[in-house]
Amino acid sequence: MKDQKNRNESMIEGRNAVLEAFRSGKPVDKLYVLDGCQDGPVRTIVREAKKHDTILNFVTKERLDQLSETKKHQGVIAVTAAYEYSDIEDMFNLAKKKGEDPFLILLDNIEDPHNLGAIIRTANLAGAHGVIIPKRRAAGLTATVAKTSAGALNYTPVAKVTNLVKTMEELKERGLWFVCADMGGDVMYDVDLKGPIGLVIGNEGEGVSRLVKEACDFTASIPMKGEIDSLNASVAAGVLAYEIVRQRTR
Repeated sequence: MKDQKNRNESMIEGRNAVLEAFRSGKPVDKLYVLDGCQDGPVRTIVREAKKHDTILNFVTKERLDQLSETKKHQGVIAVTAAYEYSDIEDMFNLAKKKGEDPFLILLDNIEDPHNLGAIIRTANLAGAHGVIIPKRRAAGLTATVAKTSAGALNYTPVAKVTNLVKTMEELKERGLWFVCADMGGDVMYDVDLKGPIGLVIGNEGEGVSRLVKEACDFTASIPMKGEIDSLNASVAAGVLAYEIVRQRTR
């Protein structure tokens, strides 16, 4: 079921607790609010959510009761990240500290937390300086993601941005160029993957979205020899990330 609570997500329930979470700066991925509730405390919480660009979901009492662990939600439930998000600047600082060209992995609507965790693990092992995810239609940093990353989340910065295309344009101004995984692209061995680079990996089912693909400088395909024509998103990320490693080290 869409938006079904993951058992490992951290839930904050009740008006005072949710408001304090926002005001203390705790990263809140989603806010569920009782549809039609317009009293003062709830309006204050909704204002805080909008200020922090938190995803808002107005739902029925039945849905809140289903999500609630305490059954004392008072019309509001916040879903918080298990880890703090980083800034993109942290990634540039990490690359500078290592004396390397920036290598970032951008994920276009990766919704499976296991895939996200696996990609973060690969990013760390391949020497990527960070992972960038969009705020909407994407898995956040839940405990499931942390567990699947096998500890890599402690070392690899993950930033969440409102608009992936706008972020890519800003990063281009800082010298990065972008390659996305696409079955119709040039074979990855024929694409120059050296220098400051952003690797874009698309959704598990739909691939890279049109606008994001148009913002990329190149597309790269992974050679396929079998009867099926696609790889799991985290596997595709691993194959292309290590082709970047190969080209950087040869």
